[in-house]
Amino acid sequence: MYSKFAAAALLLAASAAAQAGLPTFCQQSIDIGAAEQDRVLRFAGVVKTELERSGARVALIARAGLDLSRFGQLYSHAGVALRDNPGGPWAVRQLYYACDEARPRLFDQGIAGFALGADAPTRGHISLVFPPSEDAALLEGAALDKRLALALLGGEYSANAYAYGTRYQNCNGWVAELLAGAWGGAHAREDAQGWLRAQGYTAGPVRIPSHWLMFAGQFVPLVHMNDHPEDDLHALALHTSVPASIEAFVQRRAPQAKRVELCHTQDRIVVRRGWEPLGAACEPKEGDEVITMQ
Repeated sequence: MYSKFAAAALLLAASAAAQAGLPTFCQQSIDIGAAEQDRVLRFAGVVKTELERSGARVALIARAGLDLSRFGQLYSHAGVALRDNPGGPWAVRQLYYACDEARPRLFDQGIAGFALGADAPTRGHISLVFPPSEDAALLEGAALDKRLALALLGGEYSANAYAYGTRYQNCNGWVAELLAGAWGGAHAREDAQGWLRAQGYTAGPVRIPSHWLMFAGQFVPLVHMNDHPEDDLHALALHTSVPASIEAFVQRRAPQAKRVELCHTQDRIVVRRGWEPLGAACEPKEGDEVITMQ
């Protein structure tokens, strides 16, 4: 009787997690029509043009992939775009979870593929951050140093990994720790996290709307709570690395760093240069570049 009750409870919790709109992973890719694909590829072309005209060799890049709006986050996934990436010009070096191997890996992906990774092809956001030249050179060197990049890669993946622990890692945590390798000389994850803390890096916090949602999250594959401090769980605030954490850290460290944010809807692409966020609605303001989609 107890086993039947437990199984029913697990099924109920898993169903509730899905109905609550929690992100899920390793599902079949979303079908995208020819018109939507063409729109996203045009958007990716504008992103690549911005990278090329920047005169830089490296950029931190983030996309709005999963819908994290209920957690107050627009961007979900960050990587490092490298002009001279062996995988292709401006390919993005990033951590991704290899579902078939059930492990995290490093992966180089072209800008078009990176842009196509959004859950909603009718709308998309990408941000680019260009560190000043000295920091950029160090970041480029670290990202292209496979030995270092792999040394900072965790063995277990969790989408909401605690940023100051080594049990799990998410894609944004790897980028943050790579910054520590580039700018702080760290060669191991523990050292990288120590350097980040000493430099004032703040991961999140990601605010969870309710205790019920926190509970339901335990039944979502690749989401874990057992690495987070109990105080954080009770406070419904997870210290997880997100793209906004990384960008805030870079801006605070180097106020002269430049940012370009791009978004698209079904009828336009908006390009904003500067640190004022575009927002989820992708509404242009005076001074933004607007490209009409036909």
